[in-house]
Amino acid sequence: MLDKKEHLYEKAVLVGLVTQNQSEEKLVEYMDELEFLALTAGATIDKRFIQKLTQQDPKTFIGSGKAQEIRDYVKSNGIGTVIFDDELSPSQLKNLGKEMEDVKILDRTNLILDIFAQRAQTSYARTQVELAQYQYLLPRLSKMWSHLDKQKGGIGMRGPGETEIETDRRIIRDRITLLKEKLKTIDKQMATQRQNRGKMVRVALVGYTNVGKSTLMNAISKSDVFAEDKLFATLDTTVRKVVIGNLPFLLTDTVGFIRKLPTQLVESFKSTLDEVREADLLIHVVDISHESFEDQVNSVNQTLMEINAHQKPMIMVFNKIDAFAYEKKEEDDLTPESRKNISLEEWMKTWMSKSQYPTVFISALNKENFPEMKKMIYDEVLKIHTARFPYNDFLFEYHDEEVEEPESEKSED
Repeated sequence: MLDKKEHLYEKAVLVGLVTQNQSEEKLVEYMDELEFLALTAGATIDKRFIQKLTQQDPKTFIGSGKAQEIRDYVKSNGIGTVIFDDELSPSQLKNLGKEMEDVKILDRTNLILDIFAQRAQTSYARTQVELAQYQYLLPRLSKMWSHLDKQKGGIGMRGPGETEIETDRRIIRDRITLLKEKLKTIDKQMATQRQNRGKMVRVALVGYTNVGKSTLMNAISKSDVFAEDKLFATLDTTVRKVVIGNLPFLLTDTVGFIRKLPTQLVESFKSTLDEVREADLLIHVVDISHESFEDQVNSVNQTLMEINAHQKPMIMVFNKIDAFAYEKKEEDDLTPESRKNISLEEWMKTWMSKSQYPTVFISALNKENFPEMKKMIYDEVLKIHTARFPYNDFLFEYHDEEVEEPESEKSED
């Protein structure tokens, strides 16, 4: 049964570049993430190719010699897909297509867009993804018509290939305009929806993709949000009404962030990010079991800064302590200590203990340290609520038992 399933996966190779701005160690981290992205999209990785250049080659990204090496390998091993870790320019994509005939060339952006297309459930998310795909495709149309290269245009020599490309460009531009108008209409509806949510404090879960936001959402709100150990399991914004103690608030699960997030997605997922922009409190969820969790924290903070949401009140929730592991050094081991040798207790004493934000370490899966986290959320929500409504009739006293409201809502058009 397993063998049949494996045949459904496309065989692919990964290609990455070590430059003066990207070390080999950093590239290995990115390639690990790229492999996880490829697995999520439905590929199985046969081999990784790493090229060292001062900067990327403007023609083929990796240089003609490396391109020929990859071409020979994929032909002799029956591999149909080559995935690059960075976004390729239209000319790089075209040149690589000529070099590696009959092989699918994808870059990181195209791969992420493909995953988003698979994962989009509501018509709103599908519209956002379609817009991002067309915006990515428009400048790269010439690659699709490379088989008509011999029929060049020019004065008196305008070939059918060039005419076809211009027709397609016009169709795609019209489609982009239509999709943007559709999204504007839905954006207005969602903005009205947000305004109609009343006076309750709004809390948004943010974080890198696959850190356990949806699992945490399910545990806090006792709901059934889709959660899976794959990247971008959640695309559609989900809102639940939650009560901790006797204090109600709205909890939102948002799409995960990622390094090198395509600009097309940031633009098309504007409304999803509006949920973060308009939240009163952010809960930044971090997967502490991931070896590069500090880089992931920095990536999320960078994205929050780009959407002007970095100055909001925040709680840092370090999740997956149940999956945290480290290698204890023996006393007679004189090799330099690395990140692999740092225990969870030692991590807690680093910058995390000096964070300006309330910080808690939990396991969303088995609800470890949940009472501490819920009390922290309660305290922060109460601060915002009492500042906004100083003459509220409610008498807020924290109780460890949570009363769940049956009312819920999901953001759809």
